[in-house]
Amino acid sequence: MFKTILLMLSLSLGTSAKAADVAAILKQADAFRLPEGSAQLDTLVQTTKDGQPDREKRYQVLVRGDGKALILFRSPGETGHKVLVSGDDFWMLLPGSARPIRITPLQKLLGDAATGDIATLTWSGDYSGSVAREVDVDGVPCLELDLAARRPALSYQRVVLRVAKHDSRPVHADLYAASNRKLKQARFEFGTRNGRTVVIRMTLQDEVQTGRTTVVTTLSSTPRKFADALFNPMTLSRGDVAP
Repeated sequence: MFKTILLMLSLSLGTSAKAADVAAILKQADAFRLPEGSAQLDTLVQTTKDGQPDREKRYQVLVRGDGKALILFRSPGETGHKVLVSGDDFWMLLPGSARPIRITPLQKLLGDAATGDIATLTWSGDYSGSVAREVDVDGVPCLELDLAARRPALSYQRVVLRVAKHDSRPVHADLYAASNRKLKQARFEFGTRNGRTVVIRMTLQDEVQTGRTTVVTTLSSTPRKFADALFNPMTLSRGDVAP
């Protein structure tokens, strides 16, 4: 009986340790994607069809560390368009509208780039899971994490994320719907900004409509402080934020 209790305790502690390890890995992976504190991200989104350039759009993303973000459309003809992210709630404001309308995190902005992709939602805060195996991705030794969404409102209900073994930087991800249908593949490219190695580009390959690719490039990241009113859906129509 005593041996059985010790075995159960050992298994429980082992499971807790593994969960803690995955949580630490996800925090490290997020650190390559997200700015510290609040910041303004200037973002370029480009699409191709069958290898040929199609369209491109620019966005300004105002990010805070409390799960809130405001996406401002900066392409010609889209002045006044805004998307507000506050936790699991997403709103879009159209020019001339007095009130924003609710949308989903999978609402497309351009090509295969959805609001949830542009708003840089976190893995560490939104997913839990386990290390499935070790794999090589383009010659990089990686850990493969099988992640499940913590909440049904998230863009992707399952993510198979591959991170580099040596520093947990994200390398590749498969993104799934609640039905377990693969929606996209994501690949991450890195550069140096403010003395730190960060993700500067994410390439999304559409797994539903093949031949379509969307590239999301972070052109710049500037630390900024934002007032609370900026992230209130009831005050979205009161003006814009200076670039």
